[in-house]
Amino acid sequence: MEVKGSSMEIAGGREWIYDWNIGPGTPGKPRYPVELDDETLRDGLQSPSVLHPPVEVKKEILHLMNELGIDAANIGYPGSSPRALEDTAALAREIADSKLRISPNCAGRTAEPDIVAIAEAQQRSGVAIEAALFLGSSPIRQYAEGWDLDFLLRTTESAVTLARRLGLEVMYVTEDTTRARPDHLKALYKTAIDCGAKRVCLADTVGHATPWGVKRLVRFIRRVVGEDVKIDWHGHRDRGLDLVNSIAALEAGANRVHGCALGIGERVGNTPMDLLLVNLKLLGWIDRDLRRLPDYCALVSEATGIPIPCNYPVVGKDAFETSTGVHAAAILKAFRKGDHWLANRVYSGVPAEEVGREQVITIGPMSGQANVIFWLQRRGYEATPELVDRILNAAKESNRVLRDEEIEALLLPAVERRAV
Repeated sequence: MEVKGSSMEIAGGREWIYDWNIGPGTPGKPRYPVELDDETLRDGLQSPSVLHPPVEVKKEILHLMNELGIDAANIGYPGSSPRALEDTAALAREIADSKLRISPNCAGRTAEPDIVAIAEAQQRSGVAIEAALFLGSSPIRQYAEGWDLDFLLRTTESAVTLARRLGLEVMYVTEDTTRARPDHLKALYKTAIDCGAKRVCLADTVGHATPWGVKRLVRFIRRVVGEDVKIDWHGHRDRGLDLVNSIAALEAGANRVHGCALGIGERVGNTPMDLLLVNLKLLGWIDRDLRRLPDYCALVSEATGIPIPCNYPVVGKDAFETSTGVHAAAILKAFRKGDHWLANRVYSGVPAEEVGREQVITIGPMSGQANVIFWLQRRGYEATPELVDRILNAAKESNRVLRDEEIEALLLPAVERRAV
């Protein structure tokens, strides 16, 4: 029975996937072009578990961001230390010298020392740097700090005015936006905009928001700031809703969403930029070349000392690997049809070739003959019945997937011929 509004995925004349994601209730494309701001080199480095990489490695990460088509990057918090200021200026110069397409921004409090430091980084580098000036906005933060709305408004006016006088573009960031009162947000944003801010950022600082809450908030703020001011969404993953919240923000009218490689950041981290890129591409909301995505994640992992879990989506070791017999049999049949498009989708929701990966079939206790045949043929061995049985029997007696060298050792007792 045909379901109205659903469709088949069609690629190169193929109609092999019935897509229940399309139909009534499907979100439309965002009304604004999707922009991405990478926070790996600032908010990501606020994780209590990371190592801080040297500036030369940060430059390498910037280049990979650029290759992935990321629009902007927070390149540091120059007011935090002399080293941070030096690194920030060096990264801004790297963007200019290498003609990267990334627009830099820097974090800072709505406090004079931080604003002056961003201006100094801009002056040293000769590159325009957007100042991301943040200030707590929620009642709970106000109570803890002993602030009131008048104090917040005065601080906002003073900070944004100073930044503009020093030649900085301003993104005004309200911390804990998702727990702030509507009337306070309205007053704060109007003050910031009147003083020259051209972008505002809604920060889900403690990961409180739900997708429906995000939509309600973004739509409210769009009515407050109008069409000429851009809206950013900055999410955290405390409740595990970070990725879907970012998608909801774009659907509701945000211009730009933030993320960090591998979701690193304070507490349990930020929205993972890698998974954001993949999902936005699969939705058809962006068109970026993601084949360097594994390199981007691997470099950040190595540079920060944060390992990539084997079952991490898309870039984890196991993401495109199977040792299950039924799965391997289907993939092998697809390959035998000479169709990599089919092989990369028959047991995968993410096309491996789109992200620089390929299907890997291993041999373990849950494997069948198809796994062994695939393994042997990929390495040029003739898959004789005797050899297939020997390897499969060894796998069934094991409590884990066999390593390649263990399988190679099983080839030695018999005289085997490499396939011609």
